[in-house]
Amino acid sequence: MPAPEEEVEPAAVRLRAVADGVVALTGLSGLGGRDPEGAVAAVVAMVEQAFADGRQRVEAEVRADDVDTRRLLQRAGLRPEGVSRGRGSTADGEAVDLLRLGRLADDPAPGEPGAFLGMLNATLPKKRVIAQGVVRDGRGHVLLCELTYKREWDLPGGVVDPGESPRTTLRRELQEELGADLPVGELLAVNWLPRYRQWEDALLLVFDLGVHPDLADGAVLQASEIGAVHWVAPDQVADHVAPYVARHLASIGSGEAAGMVLEDGIPPQE
Repeated sequence: MPAPEEEVEPAAVRLRAVADGVVALTGLSGLGGRDPEGAVAAVVAMVEQAFADGRQRVEAEVRADDVDTRRLLQRAGLRPEGVSRGRGSTADGEAVDLLRLGRLADDPAPGEPGAFLGMLNATLPKKRVIAQGVVRDGRGHVLLCELTYKREWDLPGGVVDPGESPRTTLRRELQEELGADLPVGELLAVNWLPRYRQWEDALLLVFDLGVHPDLADGAVLQASEIGAVHWVAPDQVADHVAPYVARHLASIGSGEAAGMVLEDGIPPQE
């Protein structure tokens, strides 16, 4: 028998039973405008209590334009699952889209291994475009970033945002993550990546960022994502990176053959 509606903190937010083992967070309007840390902690506590009580799913719907509340729910581990077009309404009765989010009892909790990539897989486009760059030190070493959210090191760069060019993405990521403003050179390779762990397929564009031997010493790291940067010799790259990264760096080599088309890091066989 469904449990009665439970009042929880923050006071306006409630858990409402909607199906066997499923509860919904309601009263979320304006939640994102409060103290973000306190609101996230409160929502996490509600969700964990629901699972402790035997529920298998916690869900929520928010207006698609309510970015603050959507981000708050994602920080609490609820993953975006889709948009219901015109299902909500404004105070004036105008139809608006609602975004559905949900978290299952066996999803990794925020901060646990797999939670970050699981959230990315739910929030990013299905066909991702990634822009990364190769920085060298003049002695054959390549710059790799030691990341806070996964075990493998990687090239600097990141996912291309909607409406953003890959070159713009790479310059933005370099500034945000390393505090570096580097010119983006020619395209070294386009690499199609098949499914890998929690990630579905993607296109990876690898650009030449030139020779900057002082970059590692002068980098201003974004502490939430970059733990350290390292110059790595070609014969040691595979010890630190994911297999597909090792393959495409080996295919690119020293970068003389620009514009390569790769599949999972290697030139396709004719």
